[in-house]
Amino acid sequence: MSEQEDLTFEFRDDFKRVGIADKVITLLTTPIGISPMVIDGDWGTGKTEFCQKLIHKFRSEHGRYRLVYVDAFQADHADDPLMTVLAAVAGEALEGEAKRTFLQKAIPVVRYGLQTAFKASVSHVLKENADDIADGLEKHLQDSANKAIDASVAAVLKDHEKAQQNLKALQATLADQVTADSPIVIFIDELDRCRPDFAVQMLEVIKHTFDVVNVKFVLVTNTKQLRAAINHRYGPLVDAQRYLDKFLKFSVRLPADVSGRVGYGYGENRLLASVKHYSNLVSSSGILAGTGLGQTDKEYFTFASELIQVNQLSLRQVETFTRYLEVYHSLSRGLAPDETAGLRLLRLFGVFVSCFSPDVYDNIQSGCTNADVIAPLLGVPTLLPDNEETYHYSRKLAVIIGLQLVQNSAFNAEHFMFESEDSQECWKKGFDYYFGNRSVLSDIWQPVKEVFSVLSLSSR
Repeated sequence: MSEQEDLTFEFRDDFKRVGIADKVITLLTTPIGISPMVIDGDWGTGKTEFCQKLIHKFRSEHGRYRLVYVDAFQADHADDPLMTVLAAVAGEALEGEAKRTFLQKAIPVVRYGLQTAFKASVSHVLKENADDIADGLEKHLQDSANKAIDASVAAVLKDHEKAQQNLKALQATLADQVTADSPIVIFIDELDRCRPDFAVQMLEVIKHTFDVVNVKFVLVTNTKQLRAAINHRYGPLVDAQRYLDKFLKFSVRLPADVSGRVGYGYGENRLLASVKHYSNLVSSSGILAGTGLGQTDKEYFTFASELIQVNQLSLRQVETFTRYLEVYHSLSRGLAPDETAGLRLLRLFGVFVSCFSPDVYDNIQSGCTNADVIAPLLGVPTLLPDNEETYHYSRKLAVIIGLQLVQNSAFNAEHFMFESEDSQECWKKGFDYYFGNRSVLSDIWQPVKEVFSVLSLSSR
């Protein structure tokens, strides 16, 4: 199976996103003014893979469309988003005489440094009316007695005028080559990973340079990070979302869940995409397959699933978690299958902490465990439920393991004690089941520390 074949929904669609792709393609092939469009998602949610599969599907179904892919993160070292997009369009969407003509018109645009013109004008043009700016400049020139300033302003205006002439020539050339029968769709990926100044300049280039009929843009990015980039560029007082609204026409957010079964309960639920990803990674791992870490062992899988959901791990973080499990399994006897379920799950928690919680790691190593910090990692409620809610929470495996940990922490353990004997008895049944009738272990942190020792490569 080739890498290109891998990037298709037919080969793999674990997160049931082909329907989203179909709708995106439908929108991009209608005359609705949705460009620039955003495919939004947090870091590590599989945006790039979705984009590649989307392009493959789009190309196979609509051959007349010319699709261009730009990895903005790979290009941001060049410090010229205009050049990046121009080169991509020339290289992937045009050929022959059309390509040569386009490049001839593109070179003067780059040479005159539209970026400089943008820096001087965009922050104002987006806030004020262009006519007002012209009036202000005219008044300034009339009132100023400083000939040096007059000359500098005149030079800037002359360069700006020349740049605009070249820009219009480039847009006209592109418009001649891009018709309703042969549109161009440009996908800009990884914009959220770029330097803030490069990311913002890319937005401005798209708006001001490529405002051409039958040319559409799709930004595959994390808009939360994009807003942060805007504030980094223009300051915290700028309303980043309103700024984005000036550029972006439509946004779709990749869902974090898929239809499926969660754990071993009854009924059809929404399965977190990250949990599904974890199951697939374990099943396909040459090291972890058959160890029970996947859905073949309900305790392992349920506990891992709850850790993933409570901490909202991204797909990329799940890959890190699985990699650490592979390392631990390779350097030890695994999660000690001969021990009680509770102790095995404590080792799984040790791998999780090694991956994502360095502060908790240090506190455990030093014996300064803080129940208030550890509880959120396992979804332990701040106030232990009583009466009718007790049974509901007592079924959560992560909470059962978590209560053992927080009640045996060096600090703030008193925040997680039971209020009634009935609640104590209800929870004790869970403790006894998983820890072999040992509700309080002599040193519950020892299995976790053993995991730390293995992963630090210091154990013998």
